[in-house]
Amino acid sequence: MNAINSISEFHRLLSLPEPHHPLVSVINLEDSIFLEDEIWKGFVNRFYCVALKREAKGKIRYGQQHYDYDKGVLSFTKPNQVQQLDLQNMECGSGYLLIFHPDFLLQHTLATDIHHYGFFDYAVNEALHLSAEEEDDLISILHKIDKECRHIDAHTQDIILTHIESLLKYSNRFYERQFLTRKTNNSALLTRFEQLLDDYFNNEIQGLLTVQYVAAKMNLSPNYLSDLLRVHTGQNTQQHIHEKLIAKAKEKLSTTDLSVSEIAYALGFEHAQSFSTLFKKKTNLSPVEFRQGFN
Repeated sequence: MNAINSISEFHRLLSLPEPHHPLVSVINLEDSIFLEDEIWKGFVNRFYCVALKREAKGKIRYGQQHYDYDKGVLSFTKPNQVQQLDLQNMECGSGYLLIFHPDFLLQHTLATDIHHYGFFDYAVNEALHLSAEEEDDLISILHKIDKECRHIDAHTQDIILTHIESLLKYSNRFYERQFLTRKTNNSALLTRFEQLLDDYFNNEIQGLLTVQYVAAKMNLSPNYLSDLLRVHTGQNTQQHIHEKLIAKAKEKLSTTDLSVSEIAYALGFEHAQSFSTLFKKKTNLSPVEFRQGFN
C-alpha cells in the first residue's frame, strides 16, 4: 500500500508549494490540482485530515465504504486509514483541508485527547453537514491556523493546537446538533436498534453480543452509533447491550431453574465468572443473591 508520509509530499501531490510548517497545513482546495498519480488508487496518509468541502463532487473510498458527495460536508480521517480517490470523476470545488501530523501533538494533552473525538472513526457517509453559520465559525478557525503557520516561533505550536482543539470541540457540538435535528431518520434508527437487540436475545444466541456486530447490522460505524445513542438516550451502545443482557438474565434467574453457568452460556458468555462479575457490577447483587430474593 502506498503511503503519503509527510505534509510536504501531500502538497506536492496537490501541485502546491512547500508548506509553511512541516507538520501542519491549511490547504485551500481552489488552489489545488491533484497530480495524475497512481498513488490515489490506494493510499494511506500518515497524518490527520479535516476536510471542509463546499460544492465538491466526486467519489471517495475510505475504509470499506464508497461515498458520492455533491454538497458541503465536514469529514475527518485519521492516520493509516486506507483511501482511494477517483480523479476521473472528481471536482474539487471549494473548501479547505486541515492536515496535521501526529508528531505535532507530542507533549500536548491533545495527543491523548484526540482519541476521544469519535468522529475520526466515522464512515465517510456519516460526515457532518454544516449550517452556513457553523461553516463560517470553522473557516474562521482555519484562517487563524493558516496565519499562525506563516510565522513560526516559540508560541506557534501551542497557539495552533489551541485552535485545532477548538475546531474539534465545535465539531462535537455540531454533530450533536445533527443527531438531534435529524429526528425522523434517527427515530427510525433507534427503533431498529431496539428491535435488533430484542431479536438477538429472543432467539438462539450465537456468542456475546458486541458493539461491532450491532453497528455492522445497522450499516453504521461503531463510534457513530454510540455517539448517536448517547445524544438521544444518555447511554452508548455497550451500555444498552448490557442493560438488555441484564434484563434477560434477571428474567431467566427468576423464571427458570437453569444454573448460573447455564444462563451465562445461554447469554453468550464463554465463562460464567465473567457473567457473574458483570451482573454484580450492574445490580450490586450476585446472580445467586438475586435469585434468592424470589424464594
